[in-house]
Amino acid sequence: MLENLNGYKIFLASKSPRRRELLQMLRIPFKVVTINGIDESFPDDISPLQVPEFISRKKAKVYLERMQPKELVITADTMVICGDRIMGKPKNPEDAVEMLLCLSGKTHQVATGVTISTADRTVSFSSVTDVTFAPLSEEEIRFYVDNYQPFDKAGAYGIQEWIGAVAVSGINGSYYNVMGLPVHRLFQELKQF
Repeated sequence: MLENLNGYKIFLASKSPRRRELLQMLRIPFKVVTINGIDESFPDDISPLQVPEFISRKKAKVYLERMQPKELVITADTMVICGDRIMGKPKNPEDAVEMLLCLSGKTHQVATGVTISTADRTVSFSSVTDVTFAPLSEEEIRFYVDNYQPFDKAGAYGIQEWIGAVAVSGINGSYYNVMGLPVHRLFQELKQF
């Protein structure tokens, strides 16, 4: 289906099992590669919604230094934004509880930046989804944190888990983006790459 990519070795540069699962839905062969210790800092003067794309480009540059001709790498970064606050992965259970208390009863944005790179071309884009949480009690939040250990998830939650079923009262945009990879948009970009 993506004949334009014939002859390319495709790599997903991500430790996320959810991204792996989502990319598999596109039925394209790929391998997972990871490099530890990539700097994910960003300038203070960019909008929170621009941060994930900025970081995905930063990650791509590190992988580009090691790429061979006819290799294509996909990098991504996902963040939860509540107001002007950027929520990455929680550091510990209390940090996770605090993040979820902040999201409770509000609408927040989930932004994913994606960069597709080869040795001679790079394309980046962002996808933003609005997610509305119903009010949650601290008991419900602690139940989720204790039973689902959401420490590898931006904003301390996985929409595909228990909390998505009981807390998400509305969504405007890509569900898969909230999981960590806007596969519809990625497929469209890969078709045109």
